[in-house]
Amino acid sequence: MAEVETQNNLDFERKHEEDLRRIRDFRLMDDNFMSKVFEDKPCAEFLLRIILNRDDLKVKEVHGQHDLNNIQGRSVRLDILAVDHENRAYNVEVQRSDSGAVAKRARYNSSLLDANLTRKGDAYDALNETYVIFITENDVLRGGLPIYHINRIIEEMGKSFGDEAHIIYVNSQIKDDTALGKLMHDFSCTNPKDMYYKILADRVRYFKEDEEGVLTMCREMENMRKAERIEIAKRMLASGKLTYEDIAAFTDLTLEEIKALAVQKTA
Repeated sequence: MAEVETQNNLDFERKHEEDLRRIRDFRLMDDNFMSKVFEDKPCAEFLLRIILNRDDLKVKEVHGQHDLNNIQGRSVRLDILAVDHENRAYNVEVQRSDSGAVAKRARYNSSLLDANLTRKGDAYDALNETYVIFITENDVLRGGLPIYHINRIIEEMGKSFGDEAHIIYVNSQIKDDTALGKLMHDFSCTNPKDMYYKILADRVRYFKEDEEGVLTMCREMENMRKAERIEIAKRMLASGKLTYEDIAAFTDLTLEEIKALAVQKTA
């Protein structure tokens, strides 16, 4: 028993050290770290003001790692969902992989915003104005531009369709002396001392150097690991080939958690 306890302690210490190394290497281009930094309203407001080139935008609420569902039950986890005082909704995603920022992913996120921000009986003109914003590691649209704005137009008339659904791609490869270029520079930094913007540097420093902030990130990483185990368990349940006991053993979840997931699957 003492040997098992000693091994468990060693495993915990090893995992904790790995987490601390990962936290030191985090950048704002890492989605889970970005979500924690920008769930702070002033930081989210600062980010949106630069991307949209507006100084009057006021964020009313912001959520990191926010789940949205469609009517079939398929969900997507948004890095950031923010709403301003004019009830415009903003979904901000960081995408290090080009495949995660394809056009139809933007369309899907936009449709989920519409479906989840309205209630039964709402008039169509009550739909929020929405912005889906991808901050990409690479120049996904291959135009050599720092930012791309996608809006529907009436082709024959050359004018806006006016549906107020906007998609924006920000190319993090361009780190010039503009406000947006400096923001993208900050997104690539691991050390807050190297960042241009104090509001972001202070928030990054909190999660990397402050005892409470580091503990928060360690807890977040443990939650991420559990979420991954839950997704694996769901796939195992869907296969129908393993017992609840086997799935619990493979995923390090409790038998009660596996049974609860099975009930959700049936529902």
